Amino acid sequence: MMFAAQSIAEYFQRFGGWQYVIAAIIHAVLLVHVFAVSPFAFIWLERKVSGRIQDRLGPTRVGGLFGWLQSLADGIKLVQKEDLCPPAADGMLFRSAPYIVCVSSFAAFMVLPFSDGWVAVAADCGLFIMLSILSLEVFGIIMAGYSSGSKWSLFGGMREAAQMVSYEIPLAICALVPVIASGSLNLGEIGGMQRGWFTNWFMFHDPFTFIAFFVYFVVATASCKRAPFDLAEAESELVGGFHTEYSGMRWSFFFMGEYASMFAVCGIASILFLGGWNTGLAPIDQALYAARSAGSDGTGGAAAIGYLANVIGAGVFAAKASFGVFVQVWLRWTLPRLRIDQVITTCLKYLVPISCFLFLGAALWPILMVAGTGRSTWNSPIGDRAAEGLQETREGGGDVAAVSASGVDLGMNFPRINEAELEGVVR
Repeated sequence: MMFAAQSIAEYFQRFGGWQYVIAAIIHAVLLVHVFAVSPFAFIWLERKVSGRIQDRLGPTRVGGLFGWLQSLADGIKLVQKEDLCPPAADGMLFRSAPYIVCVSSFAAFMVLPFSDGWVAVAADCGLFIMLSILSLEVFGIIMAGYSSGSKWSLFGGMREAAQMVSYEIPLAICALVPVIASGSLNLGEIGGMQRGWFTNWFMFHDPFTFIAFFVYFVVATASCKRAPFDLAEAESELVGGFHTEYSGMRWSFFFMGEYASMFAVCGIASILFLGGWNTGLAPIDQALYAARSAGSDGTGGAAAIGYLANVIGAGVFAAKASFGVFVQVWLRWTLPRLRIDQVITTCLKYLVPISCFLFLGAALWPILMVAGTGRSTWNSPIGDRAAEGLQETREGGGDVAAVSASGVDLGMNFPRINEAELEGVVR
């Protein structure tokens, strides 16, 4: 019955008004596991990749041949360490700063879809909400540097804040480039529009989205405080930047938030540019889409197959996002650090104008295509893909009792859509 249910809240509707509370708790528990397990895996990945790049083995002792339990051993070690607060620090701000960093990274996962319909909050402005929540991390960094009572922590916090705020500008502009192509801020809808061959991915929609993907990845790496942009905590300064005075678990919370943010920004890149949970192979994507559609209305075996299709989609999405994290780790152990003036100059003097140019070019591209070829895109129109969900709604009556093709959990009644309205949407 859980497979056949339209949503978790629907399955627990027999509990009356408590169904939404139960659904919220289940969503929170699932997201906490994603938030906690992803740093566990990526910290191990960072050590193994850095070891291989530097021609050494990396962790091998804990957890067998590949040292896969090294992150767990580090966590146990940090739990046993003493939690110190400097006498000159502001106790309340000092202790709360790591939690603000973690909460901002964790809350961003609420609107991140992991597969077709697998999202805690299917918001129509999901991209806007996610970027806004991720930007709240800067408050925790400023609090950590200011409340430590150390001038080195204060300097590190101010530099980190300046870097993050600067790079959030081109980050948001580059994220809007595929939004222009899709006409939606709903991450589920954007991912659903890229079903089919990989040429339907927005990265290959036009030259501007292709360049915007690489610019986005650079500025996302900088916004996550990753090398070569980690000037606030560079080893050459012999201090840890804004978290110099932290120890034990509070120190680890900063890195937990950092690795979770890395997965989040790479997840956004996966959905906006790389097809999200779609494989890029049309026969496989169509088969998975048909299984999800049959499972949303069916029971028993059909529902289980639909659930399995979403599991496969979530695996594809996680693989794409994890590969992005791998590239960020790769860059850290390959490129030398920039000076802080070079970091800010690169953003304000080069990346911001480039992102604005890409945004303007993406807005003018459909006009140029129509004037030259009579078509708005070189491949299949996005309107055709977006209208597939409306077509199924029309064929199924007016009652939408399943997850829509766009990945949004509708759960409400819609009027029938006639042929003229559907053709208007496609146009």
